[in-house]
Amino acid sequence: MTEPDLPPIVVCLGSVVMDHTFLVQDIVQPPSKNRATGYSLGAGGLAANASVAVARLGGRCVFWGRVGDDLNGPPLLEALAEQGVDVSHCHKATGGRTPVSAVLVDPVGERSIYAYRGDNLGTDPAWLPLHILDGAQAFLCDPRWAEGSARALDYARERGIPTVIDGEKSETRLLLDLIPRSDHAVFSEPGLANYAPGARPVEGLRKAIAEGCQVAAVTRGEKGTLWLTAQDPEPRITPAFRVMATNTTGAGDVFHGAYALAIAERQKVDRAMRFASAAGGLRARDGATPSRAMVEELLRG
Repeated sequence: MTEPDLPPIVVCLGSVVMDHTFLVQDIVQPPSKNRATGYSLGAGGLAANASVAVARLGGRCVFWGRVGDDLNGPPLLEALAEQGVDVSHCHKATGGRTPVSAVLVDPVGERSIYAYRGDNLGTDPAWLPLHILDGAQAFLCDPRWAEGSARALDYARERGIPTVIDGEKSETRLLLDLIPRSDHAVFSEPGLANYAPGARPVEGLRKAIAEGCQVAAVTRGEKGTLWLTAQDPEPRITPAFRVMATNTTGAGDVFHGAYALAIAERQKVDRAMRFASAAGGLRARDGATPSRAMVEELLRG
């Protein structure tokens, strides 16, 4: 009897944040004093949300992130572990302050985020257990810890491990450094504008391809995902799934995690885009990361 194939391993590196989420009727300008209709506390952050998506969708996920030894750090890693994410290799910085954010969500699911990115977490990537990538089928990162992302992207590329970067809004210089190191660059609209200031979206994506990416894409919410490849430079659009959004927080992160898992499963790019779009749409609809069964049901429908 042969052993069943194990799910693929995806290593994710980047931000992890303690999210304080408030449901509000309106996001108003100060000065003001307003009542929240709901509240939740949980793990967030670009790569952390993507990690949970990988685990919930059936992959095995190893997360590399940095937290402080304050009141937020250990509970944050515990919350990720409860979702099936391997956090045993995360870095706990002595005297560090863990990233936190306040997320205000209005009745139609739009949000405003106030983020504190932490302090004294260290930037040296020397602690990264890069050898773990040798057994992974994909690597995903965000630009929040550029030194760690650059080190891991280079290691993965040297060994032929597919890499995905979340091209979220960041400093232009960071994106200009990290995007050429990546195989799959999946931008948000603000992130693409930072990477290619003044360029039309298609021009920005072609710039990423010219600099070494095999696939370049930009997620655009209800307008769907615009993408192209090095083999076929003609732009394509993967339509967004029609859902009633209740909380768009983390929808893009879940898209990235689902896409990285699809690449690890060796899905073709068009199928990977549709799979990721379904996962991100369900996250926006429910405010929670979907299971594999939920995504497959939406895809069949």
